[in-house]
Amino acid sequence: MVLPSHRTPAPIALQMWSLHEQAEKDLLGVLGKVAEIGYVAIESYELYGNSPKVVRARLNALGLGLCSSHAPFPSGADATEILDQQAELGARTLVWSLEPEEFDSVDAIRRGAERINQAVVNAARYGMRIGYHNHFAEFRKVFHGRKAYDILLRELDPRVVLELDTYWAKVGGVDPAEVAASLGRRLEYIHIKDGPAKGMDDYMVPYGTGVIDVPGVVRANPAVKWNIVEMDRSHHDMFWLLRDCYDYLVSRGLATGRREI
Repeated sequence: MVLPSHRTPAPIALQMWSLHEQAEKDLLGVLGKVAEIGYVAIESYELYGNSPKVVRARLNALGLGLCSSHAPFPSGADATEILDQQAELGARTLVWSLEPEEFDSVDAIRRGAERINQAVVNAARYGMRIGYHNHFAEFRKVFHGRKAYDILLRELDPRVVLELDTYWAKVGGVDPAEVAASLGRRLEYIHIKDGPAKGMDDYMVPYGTGVIDVPGVVRANPAVKWNIVEMDRSHHDMFWLLRDCYDYLVSRGLATGRREI
């Protein structure tokens, strides 16, 4: 599939898990620092005791967008509660993952897909979409020559958009740029981090100092609408690291931000 190139690079957003320790103490203050760095939007994680209305007002005051929300799939008994909260927050796309054990068999994958597909139906009633975020089990597990990720995608409602965590794809043993390119227009979000790509307990490092080809994964699929920085943990000061990530992407023309470099 040949996709048209972006006229301009996709905008840069921050996955708020990167600052979860700081946000537990003062989410509203942390959002101010994220805006000051120049990020265009956030992907929310928790509200840390704040009401959705208060957080939405803070985002609006700062001029920060909400590109997506990392929230559990709204299926089952908690669906209405999840959707009501996210609607008040202003979320339009909810992104979540399956657990590693849900890739232990093809039947388990199909059951997971059914749960996601039910979330699609529930979310549509609120005018929301569902997105899928990978870890590494999706790529490590193979059944009859087919990766679990490919099996999952075939089972999912085509309305499910994709958020490719390029780092966990690398940990899973695949080339994240090749995966990104293969997903076509369904891929709307990428998570970008760098490090040794050994496992879930990795410490993240500044772009260009780990094993990830950051320019390669960012340029792999021009259908991507959001370049999302995420640093799970690091030995560096996290605010310094997130500013460095911003500077790296924006100064190289890989992403657009609110502050020129």
